[in-house]
Amino acid sequence: MRFDTDTYREILDALTRNKRRSLLTGFGIFWGLFMLLFLIGGGRGVKALLMRNFEGFASNSIVIAASETTKPYKGFKEGRTWNLQYKDIERLQILVPELEVVTPELPKWGLIATRDDHTASCHAKGVRADYVKVETPSMKFGRYLNEVDVQQKRKVCVIGERIWQSLFPDGDNPCGQYIRVGSVFYQVIGVDVSTSNINIGGSSAESVTLPITVMRDLMNSGEAVGMICAIGREGVNMGDLEGKIRQVIAGQHYIDPTDEEAMMVLNMEVMFSIMDNLFRGINFLIWMVGIGTLLAGAIGVSNIMLVVVRERTVEIGIRRAIGATPKDILSQIVMEGIALTAVAGLSGIVFSVLLLQLLETIAHHAVFQIQFSTAISALLLLMILGLLAGIAPAYRAMHIKPVDAMRDE
Repeated sequence: MRFDTDTYREILDALTRNKRRSLLTGFGIFWGLFMLLFLIGGGRGVKALLMRNFEGFASNSIVIAASETTKPYKGFKEGRTWNLQYKDIERLQILVPELEVVTPELPKWGLIATRDDHTASCHAKGVRADYVKVETPSMKFGRYLNEVDVQQKRKVCVIGERIWQSLFPDGDNPCGQYIRVGSVFYQVIGVDVSTSNINIGGSSAESVTLPITVMRDLMNSGEAVGMICAIGREGVNMGDLEGKIRQVIAGQHYIDPTDEEAMMVLNMEVMFSIMDNLFRGINFLIWMVGIGTLLAGAIGVSNIMLVVVRERTVEIGIRRAIGATPKDILSQIVMEGIALTAVAGLSGIVFSVLLLQLLETIAHHAVFQIQFSTAISALLLLMILGLLAGIAPAYRAMHIKPVDAMRDE
């Protein structure tokens, strides 16, 4: 194809002569590409905002908690209370080798943390050092609990962001300072500012995390454990292990393994899978709607080019009579279609990027912007549709004979 100055001038003249139809068709293409890219970026940003609720939490984890039985079993009536125990942790580690980490948690709610004249409502949870693999903290100051803290029963704590802001309003580093939780003083060794909204034992922003050995003595809980958190090894489906875990624990406490209310098992892998499937379906729907809109725009381009060819029958016939080849006619009509789609498509990309950038500014910590490869792929798809849209009008123009054109005049 020849793309010289005269060709581009002819394309511009053709689009100008059909200004109204070109604007309407171009707006349709612009709107289609804009909606496609805006929905893709918007879906990405919404997913990022929702996934912040799971931030730092292991996706292949299970949380086990005890509740009242709802079914009679082996002579025991329903409505019986029971507790998880440290021995259950050992049993799971031995009988369920697919689990990489099995760690306990002791929660206690309704506490007040104080420092000088500052107070904050809080809850405490006692954990071991390996709990960091279940819920990864985001440390602003200091460090998390370690094995030495647990073994030596050190009265140290890691506080959440809201407690830090309430007890240390100046924003100073609280590490080394002492706070009182209940009637006991603890030395602050770290500040966890993670934003996860999964409340395993309470929100991390309002929690005071203690060594489980200290918590055990304070609560005088003996062998009882509040919850058990477990993480599967790589490649293990936690859903397949849920029944086995129920069997191991229920058999030691004389509980019906099918009594799901007596032993509550929260499978985080299922929740992550639901989120992934949800947004996979949303992305598929977005592409279907966007491609459908682009196809409608391409059909509009084809229609306007057919009108252009019909209105320029005489012009095309004269060009053929003075020596223009079918290839020249073909290139001009196709280029007119591509030019229309390209201008409208680029405008749609620019406008969608600007609007998504505005959303990023408003919603902090979320990426709404589309990837460069996505924009290029959408533009290439649009160019292909523009090329296909110009083929039928170009084929018609290519077969116009000079004699027929003169007769049409």
